Amino acid sequence: MPTGLEHSIDMDIAHLIHRAGGVARTSDIIDAGVSASRVSSAVRSGLLERPSRGWIALADADPALKRAAEAGVVLTCVTAAARRGLWDVRPRQVHVGLAPNAKPRRALRAHHHWCKPIVPRHPKDLVDPIENVLAIAADCQTYENALAIWESALRLQAVTLETLRTLPLTPKGRQLIDQVRPFADAGTESIIFARLRWLDLPMQRQAWVLGHRVDLLIGDRLVIQVDGGHHVDRQRASDNEHDARLRIAGYHTIRVTYWQLMHDWHTVERLILDAIARGLHLA
Repeated sequence: MPTGLEHSIDMDIAHLIHRAGGVARTSDIIDAGVSASRVSSAVRSGLLERPSRGWIALADADPALKRAAEAGVVLTCVTAAARRGLWDVRPRQVHVGLAPNAKPRRALRAHHHWCKPIVPRHPKDLVDPIENVLAIAADCQTYENALAIWESALRLQAVTLETLRTLPLTPKGRQLIDQVRPFADAGTESIIFARLRWLDLPMQRQAWVLGHRVDLLIGDRLVIQVDGGHHVDRQRASDNEHDARLRIAGYHTIRVTYWQLMHDWHTVERLILDAIARGLHLA
């Protein structure tokens, strides 16, 4: 059983690793002043684990980070985007990044991205820098998913449009540079805009109409609103009041849910096209 002093030292090690995200390179901890023997003692006590040679982790650290350290990869693309709070496409597999021709140290059930990163990866990185995340997502994902991820990154100020413009992006990345809007409110708005671009009609995202922003304004009068899970109680009452004011002022509102947008797009699109066919988008 560790003495009080040993327990205090172990807690200092745990604090250092916690600050590093729960998983850290052993050399970084030693460079911070912790002896190799103290690290080994913490491993024997069960406080730390060794995911792979050169790495240590808290026993309760994020399993995804421990697997990345174990396999010698970084979390990237849609997986890293979701971890950063960006638009989550809910992938079936974890997306990981490796240098060209590199091999994971251990087999990993994942979607592998073998590519040279735009921003060099530090040896201690287990999650790709945001620039790499967006660049890889641009080529990996559908246009609408990539657009939603990029716009959520701009909205959350994870990166700036000016920074993205200076990067050596692929053609798909350059296309996104021309289309992204820094103040898009949600991924659903990005997706519905991308799906309706073929209409070749004037469309404004986050248009200010009668004192409120609307998700999408088509033409002069057709308002499209996508409700998320927060559209309940007081928010629902506010939305209903605004919808009524829009009708009185001659606007036409189509309000759909997230589920309808993602799983019943055919019905949503038909409603919008029927409204346009009747000229409800015109003043």
